[in-house]
Amino acid sequence: QVQLVESGGGLVQAGGSLRLSCAASGRTFNSYHMGWFRQAPGKEREFVTAITGSGRNSYYADSVKGRFTISRDNAKNTVYLQMNSLKPEDTAVYYCAASRNHPSTQYRQYDYWGQGTQVTVSS
Repeated sequence: QVQLVESGGGLVQAGGSLRLSCAASGRTFNSYHMGWFRQAPGKEREFVTAITGSGRNSYYADSVKGRFTISRDNAKNTVYLQMNSLKPEDTAVYYCAASRNHPSTQYRQYDYWGQGTQVTVSS
């Protein structure tokens, strides 16, 4: 069983930066691929980025590539999302998720989810 808790969200001006953290309670964190998704009101959950269990490979949605960076510290059971050059369209609740199998772009492939942290980008 894995429990995930996101933190670091808040209000930021367009062009600014935020760093989100996702702390995991599980004892086998390095065996899970991790992903970040986001969801705005009335919209479906959207893939943002994912990283393999080892941290060797990462993947990004086109909308955030070059602006966001995912990383992980397996010794701390934590995955991070560094968000730079934020845009108003980045406004959403951001969720971290863990997958036993692969760093999928589809949210249904993830086994565990955090409760989310709000990111609001003002114009």
